[in-house]
Amino acid sequence: MRSRVTLVLAITAVVLGGVLLVPTAYARLASDDSGGGGGGTSSVAAPAPSPPPPPTLAAGPVSVNFKGEFFSWALLDRKTGKISGSPNMTATSSTESMIKAWIVSDYLRQLGDKEPSAAMKEAARLAIIDSNDGAANKVYAAAGGSYKASSSSIPDPVIQRAIKICGLTDTKRGNVKPYTGYWSFTRMSPRDAARVGDCIADGKAAGQKWTKWVLDQMSKVRGTTATKDQRPTSGGGRWGIIDGLPKSITTQGPVSIKNGWTPIYGDGDWHVNCLAVTSKWSLAVMLRYPIRTGLDYGAQVCASVATQLVTPQPGAALKVPQQPVGKL
Repeated sequence: MRSRVTLVLAITAVVLGGVLLVPTAYARLASDDSGGGGGGTSSVAAPAPSPPPPPTLAAGPVSVNFKGEFFSWALLDRKTGKISGSPNMTATSSTESMIKAWIVSDYLRQLGDKEPSAAMKEAARLAIIDSNDGAANKVYAAAGGSYKASSSSIPDPVIQRAIKICGLTDTKRGNVKPYTGYWSFTRMSPRDAARVGDCIADGKAAGQKWTKWVLDQMSKVRGTTATKDQRPTSGGGRWGIIDGLPKSITTQGPVSIKNGWTPIYGDGDWHVNCLAVTSKWSLAVMLRYPIRTGLDYGAQVCASVATQLVTPQPGAALKVPQQPVGKL
């Protein structure tokens, strides 16, 4: 067929006394006609589909059958800065030991390029990995903290710096009756807690020299909710959000965490907080619920929030529309 078309064009050109001008498309058709029995067909390989992005945490619906006084969460996308969360993500609760990550960062940033003493560096380490109260008290005092601070009297410089440096909007020092004056009773929203995680990860909190060290210690938090790991002034804190993340996320890079948990008999509630941060996101979950329910309950709620925010959800296959096979 191709040779016949070319021949007709050639004859027409001769009759008109012109030069044989064969359109490029027909020239190609003619050159492809080898006279063999292959039919002159060719195929082009379809481009390989791009692999789906690795799983991450992203804004989405969260449903928890929560039985308690307070449940709130917030997720900060560290690439865009956008914060999503529960409708009450600006409501506050006491931070408990979650604030220790900031206390350590604030102390180390003030050192600049100087090295702390071996004893103070060890105190900073234990304050994070074992949530050791005595160690945290030493670091807090060295950072310039005020045990006289309350919501209505002397401002706490350590907390005031957190508000200023990390851009917090819902945070203040407060009290949980009958207790007063402790850093653990700083009132913070999950939105602000997620901002603190981002502030630590981006280097503003601890400074250039110490940021990696702080994040490394947070990734090494140890101990469980088991009775053997829980002591009066320190305890196991590796639970919650970290347990709700699949290996497809935890193997992408370190997950730095700091939880806070105290049974406050003044109000009859566990005050449980979970904070986790990676290179992509910062997530905070804050809870208050009856002491009789136990610590494991709070840990499971934190894990559940994280699991529900995993995107894409485990087992969700990438569906590629299939073209129907037909005759040409």
